[in-house]
Parts: sequence; structure tokens; C-alpha cells
Amino acid sequence: MTSRRLVCLTALLAVAACRSRVPTPAPAPGSSNWTEAVFARKPLKSFTLHTGPDGVPKETVVGKRSTYKIRDGDTLLDVARYYDLGLNEITEANPGVDAWIPPVGSTIVLPTEWVLPCCTYEGIVVNIPEMRLYYYVRPPGQRDTVVLHTYPVGLGTDDHRTPRGRFAVRGKTVNPRWNIPASILQEHIRERGDKRTSIAGGDPDNPLGKYRFELTIPRYAIHGTNIPWGIGMLVSHGCSRLYPEDMEQLFPLVPVGTHGEFTYQLAKVGESGGHVYVELHPDIYKYDHLPERALARVLKQRGLAAKVDDRRLQVAPTQSHGMPFRVSA
Repeated sequence: MTSRRLVCLTALLAVAACRSRVPTPAPAPGSSNWTEAVFARKPLKSFTLHTGPDGVPKETVVGKRSTYKIRDGDTLLDVARYYDLGLNEITEANPGVDAWIPPVGSTIVLPTEWVLPCCTYEGIVVNIPEMRLYYYVRPPGQRDTVVLHTYPVGLGTDDHRTPRGRFAVRGKTVNPRWNIPASILQEHIRERGDKRTSIAGGDPDNPLGKYRFELTIPRYAIHGTNIPWGIGMLVSHGCSRLYPEDMEQLFPLVPVGTHGEFTYQLAKVGESGGHVYVELHPDIYKYDHLPERALARVLKQRGLAAKVDDRRLQVAPTQSHGMPFRVSA
């Protein structure tokens, strides 16, 4: 087994231990199709949103889903990373497909379409159950336009949950040193005999990656990672991790002082082309337990319940697979 596969398997096992919904697959042969150089050049999209006087985008569904034909040696983890998806997103969109050995020649869905979280459309928004970050920036002098950048994230385990709440970016660091908190140090000593109290910036063992945003929420940050295969999984001690190439793009875009929010929206509702769409995600921290109840609540709050076809709404939880699903006639 290659070292990269071993790291991936270790991350998957860690998620299973934290009661994640992501299954732990068996290892597969290595593939030479994917390299760090390929991932560094992957296409990263942004979306230009036109807003009304209230600052709300007129269309709240962005992107377009597509498909990909599996090649020999592909894994869903590689495909997800190249198309800037988390493992949770690509596995939910393709139920029953082996993440490590997807059938060669089969066509999988790329869930590159999203309903925007409600109801903040400026700064950073991280929707925890979706495991995705949205960054909205308004171009200078343009009152009716917002540019959106969106990226998948890895979040805190069930024992170290990513917190809900508002924050601001209080600092930015390149090659941050990781000063290991006492509680985590005790885990390292207990689990693998590692007594290091800090890890220098740029060290391959440093889980912060090359870039870090320090937040006004104590002890939490948004940063890169030294284990890209944990994106879309519950693997951290509460911080938000991005693919290295995503942080490479995002880091210079976000000024110190930018406001943000960690939100927990199981059910998102949006409009596009005159239709109503819903997007549902698992209750990863067991806060609500009933996405259907959350969906009904959100539709009522948004004043969209009267536009919904009840038959389409009833099948949305089983047929949407984590993607925008039209529920209007």
C-alpha cells in the first residue's frame, strides 16, 4: 500500500471511530493519474451573484452538476479533490459506489451545484452539516453584485465539535507554528508516544498546512492541512481544514477583520429560474435528528411553502442525495 493510501485509510478509520456517516472502504491499488501538481492546477470556480436592494442574491442556487467517467486507478477521493468536493459530498451523491475501487468505466455524479445557506451573504459562512465554506466579497463600487468562492472543509470530530457562532478573522499567518494544546498533547502521548509540544511551520507533520486564519473564537481557526484526504470528513479538533490549493487561493482574498459565521443548516432552501429547490444534509452532530422537520420549518420561514409540490417534497429526503432538488411544480 502506498503512503498516501495509508494516510487516507487512517483518516477514514478515524472518522468511523467518531461515528461519521462515511463508510470505511478497503484499500485499492495505487494510481498514477493524480499528483500534487495536477491538484495544484485544478480549476477553481467563482460565481457572480446579482443582489437586490436588501443584499440578497436574486438566484440562490449556484453551479451545475456534471458527471465523470471512472478511469483505471481512480478513487472517489482523488476525483472529489480535483473537482473541489469533499468526500461526504461525492459519496452521498453516488450511494453504493466504492470510494476506493469505483467500477472502471462507470459514470458518477459530480455534485457541483449548491443552494446557498440562509441568510448571510457577506464574509465567510461555514455550514457545518454540509461541510462547506462560502466566502462572499463585494467588488469595489458595485452595490448589486457579490462574488462567491466556495470550498469543501474537514471539521471537528463528534468529541471535538466545530462550534456554532459568529466570528471575525483577527489574523493571518503563513507557515504557522502549531503550539500543541495540553489536551491534544496528552492524546499524542497516549496514542503514539509523541511528546512534542510544538511543530514548526512548514514541517510535513504540521496539520495547519501553509496558511491559517486566526479567529476571534478562542482556540479555533480556518487553515490548510497536511492530510488532504480528510476534507469532507470529521477529523479535526474543531478547526476547519481546506485542501492546500484551496487555501492558496482563499488566503490572499480574505482581509483581517472579515466577519463570518459557523452555522448549522440541515435543510437549505433556494430559488432559481422561478423554481424552489431544497438541499438536505445529515445531522452530523445529532442536534436536530429530523431533517424533514427542519425543511418544513425553513420553507415556512422563507414564505415558500405555498409554492411547493407536496409529492416532490415527500421524496426529497430519499432522492436528493445531498444535492439541490426541485420541489416546486
